[in-house]
Amino acid sequence: MDHLTVDINRVIKNAIEVMESSKYQIFEICESARMELESLEQELEFVLQETVKTIEKVDQLEQDYRRARIRLTEVSRDFVRYKEEDIKSAYEKATQIQLDLMVYREKETYLKARRDDLQKRVRNVENSIERAEMIASQINVVLEYLSGDLNQVTRILESAKTRQLLGLKIILAQEEERKRIAREIHDGPAQSLANIVLRTEIAERMLIKQEFVMVQEELVDLKGQVRSGLEEIRKIIFNLRPMALDDLGLVPTLRKFTQDFEEKTKIHTIFELVGKEVRMPSAMEAAIYRLVQEAFTNAYKHASASHVMLEINYQPARISLIIQDNGIGFHCEVIEQAASRNANFGLVGMRERVELIEGRMDIDSNPGSGTKIIIDIPTTTVEHRKE
Repeated sequence: MDHLTVDINRVIKNAIEVMESSKYQIFEICESARMELESLEQELEFVLQETVKTIEKVDQLEQDYRRARIRLTEVSRDFVRYKEEDIKSAYEKATQIQLDLMVYREKETYLKARRDDLQKRVRNVENSIERAEMIASQINVVLEYLSGDLNQVTRILESAKTRQLLGLKIILAQEEERKRIAREIHDGPAQSLANIVLRTEIAERMLIKQEFVMVQEELVDLKGQVRSGLEEIRKIIFNLRPMALDDLGLVPTLRKFTQDFEEKTKIHTIFELVGKEVRMPSAMEAAIYRLVQEAFTNAYKHASASHVMLEINYQPARISLIIQDNGIGFHCEVIEQAASRNANFGLVGMRERVELIEGRMDIDSNPGSGTKIIIDIPTTTVEHRKE
């Protein structure tokens, strides 16, 4: 048995080394692809601008050419009013406009073909980045799973499949959270910073041209963008883990969350506390906060609710939560079907999180009658583990 464990450990160690190396290679590929994407997007923006200008130029030349032909016809017919030099001048002008029109039409055709090609390449690079990130994410999941206690991995290999699935669900949940954070940073602060860099370059050019009034306006706008970006970063940090959770506890943090939720969504919220708050391990409080956050998000995004209520009840050996809304409701069978398909459904994920902390979640809902979620979590097992 010990010999088998050593063999398994050696295989796992080799697999980890190979995957670590592959992960960084994928990262380098992603970075290279992102640089290529940035270059393509810049070129595409230039081509789009040139295409618009060229199309406008072609339209203008077509109008000029029509007028020049009319002028040439008039001059050619009236030999009394116009001399040979006038006819020659009108002919040369019409010919020159015709040549310019041909050149710009060719340029328009080229630019449109270049635009279509660049748009296609941008989509291909974006797809490549997405696939590489997905592979990297999958490698991270496996690495997280294998990089733990190798003896524990051996025991899991020898134990029931349910324990394997449980561990994988935890890691997958962590990976989904990482992807969400990366997406928030990419769509928020990263875009803001890129725009700030661009605006700074514009301000530099204005300084060179000594356009001080415009520079001042640009700096005022930049200051506003920096403040907005800083606010987005603070929101992301708060969503990662509310600082008040460690400092003040679960109840004040949830009270503040419900107030902010009402202010942001204009959905009327009620917070009720039954019993006296008892501080729990940090991980347990964070888990409960996430459950409430997910339930409120579901009420906002999917239930079309105008009223949400949260009740927390502290009891000697357990804590219970009731989240109720007056939204559109649904058939509870939908949740069971989603769970049987392992679907990525908000309430299914909540139920799995509750089960991970050995709690129970019941859902009462019907179309047109709102939704009531009851979560019951024992605190004795948590205290025992902490000891």
